[in-house]
Amino acid sequence: MGNNKKDLQVLIAGGGIGGLTTALYLHKAGIPVKVFESVTELKPLGVGINIQPHAVKRLFSLDLQDALDATGIRTARLSFYSKRGSLIWTEPRGLDAGYDVPQYSIHRGELQMLLYRAVIERIGTENVLTGHHLSGFEQDDNGVTVHFEDRKTGETIGSYQGDILIGADGIMSKTRQIFYPDEGVPVYSGLILWRGIVETDAYLDGRTMVMVGNATRKAVIYPVSQQSMNQGKSLVNWIMELPIHMDLPPKKEDWNRPGNKADFANQFQQWKFDWLDIPNLIDITDSIYEFPMIDRDPIPQWSFGRVTLLGDAAHAMRPNGSNGASQAIWDAETITDMLLEKDETVQALKAYEDLRLEPVSNLVLENRKTGPEKVMQEADDNCTGDCTHQCTCLARDYLETVASRYKKLAGFDTDSVNQQSS
Repeated sequence: MGNNKKDLQVLIAGGGIGGLTTALYLHKAGIPVKVFESVTELKPLGVGINIQPHAVKRLFSLDLQDALDATGIRTARLSFYSKRGSLIWTEPRGLDAGYDVPQYSIHRGELQMLLYRAVIERIGTENVLTGHHLSGFEQDDNGVTVHFEDRKTGETIGSYQGDILIGADGIMSKTRQIFYPDEGVPVYSGLILWRGIVETDAYLDGRTMVMVGNATRKAVIYPVSQQSMNQGKSLVNWIMELPIHMDLPPKKEDWNRPGNKADFANQFQQWKFDWLDIPNLIDITDSIYEFPMIDRDPIPQWSFGRVTLLGDAAHAMRPNGSNGASQAIWDAETITDMLLEKDETVQALKAYEDLRLEPVSNLVLENRKTGPEKVMQEADDNCTGDCTHQCTCLARDYLETVASRYKKLAGFDTDSVNQQSS
């Protein structure tokens, strides 16, 4: 990051992972920034996510390594198992796979809060305005004027002027809706996810992410807390996934709601293995949440003059492959680099789009095919029932090819990450 652009004022709508990381990048580059968040108070809500090495390297460049290590688990392995509990495929992850940085499994809310604390510390509380929901904007050759309201009451709060507006306002982005008013609700995959977090004894090595089952019945499980591990326990994030035919409710509030164990637990009752008792994991969890697996169709344009989209607002994707947050972090670096490199603001936003739109759109579509997780269904289709501890239905060379292809598509193959400067 070379040129100083202290006269540029960037406004960011959205205080999630993408918006906050962008604010940190812009501040590091010497570009003034203000962040506007719809909720009145940020809290560590949500469940677990994974941050892949290509995104971790970018967060390390923002001096967040100590904060990540204090919170998240340095993921050691990813392992796929059949519905009978036999191992299909396992591979090392992060440092164990030869990357020069880790992969992290972490509580999404804790990641958002560590980013929020860093933003407050570096750009000041006066530049982070909560309770501000974007309602509209106008732009001309001189800049962009952005209007905000109280999301609960609809009351107008105020307007702010800047040179650029970055819409990092999530899968239900108001910024995106203004440019694509007929898009409607997100695309429902036909799958419902039940999610929970519970502290229990560690399974396997305490740092492994496991996926069990096939395309129509799947469990995803991984630990998310270094603090819990330090105390000899494991804070485990789990997801149970089943196909449910329904129309997606029009209101976002109806997507993420308390779940009922009676709706899904019986489908996993037989998944009691010597390395993990999945029925017990469900049974001992107090709070369970249910929501549909959704994404958005790729769109042909993100940048419109002085306004652009970032993160889920630009490319909401299914969680297959664990890449949504990582791609938003990559967006943050790219848009900052382009603002520094290009003389004209509009040109910079178009250059950001040119670099990011096509590869991320391809990833959205790949995740609809279940990404690297497709080997679980393929193993199930080819299984003779003779496999015990190790599934032998798919050739190792093929499994390696699937894993390698996805990493290259998503931009986190080992060579690409290790060649990036921090």
